[in-house]
Amino acid sequence: MPRAVLIGMTSHDRLGDTGRSTGAYIPEVAHAWKVFSDAGYAVHLMSVRGGMPPLDAVNREDAVQRAFLDDPEMATRLRETAVADEVDPADYASVFFAGGHGAAWDLPDHAPTLELTRRAYESGAVIGAVCHGPCALVNVTLTDGTYLITGRQIAAFTDEEEKAIGMTNVVPFLLSAALAERGATHVIGPSYLPHAVADGRVVTGQNPASATLTAQTVLDVLGG
Repeated sequence: MPRAVLIGMTSHDRLGDTGRSTGAYIPEVAHAWKVFSDAGYAVHLMSVRGGMPPLDAVNREDAVQRAFLDDPEMATRLRETAVADEVDPADYASVFFAGGHGAAWDLPDHAPTLELTRRAYESGAVIGAVCHGPCALVNVTLTDGTYLITGRQIAAFTDEEEKAIGMTNVVPFLLSAALAERGATHVIGPSYLPHAVADGRVVTGQNPASATLTAQTVLDVLGG
């Protein structure tokens, strides 16, 4: 099994017509990176459009974020994120999608990302996603024509959490509804507390606080 993980990110930078910005939620990227890198995995980065993605919630007072942003190798990889067409899924033990509200706009229907995810899963990789990262999974179709998440237990950002931050009528869809439409079971934990679920080789987490736990659960599945 390759000793590398690919973290996928949104390239979308606007919250609908609110005039506010969004992007890849950097705490989720950084905290997942720490778990994987501490376990000896190389971490590579991908975004929908490639290059430097828009970032959200950057906080250099968070020691993990600061370590990630100041790491010379990761700083270069962040500036030069790959696009899905450039990536060979056979190179990765896991493909892991970070969130950020932008993910709801560009990840669900980005054909190269969907194809990469299918190929990674069917080659034996663990597919991970946290918070709005599961937006990248709702339309992944396997070779047999079924959806990746049909019949699975999936954790993802909840309607209650969206309502608490006033985003219910801003995002293009609610993850709970999208999961139900695909025949997945949305497994909900307490709002804004760590919660992750493993269902076979699909590992998902509920919210930003779940990034570390979700990455650790990916490692558990890889180790198992």
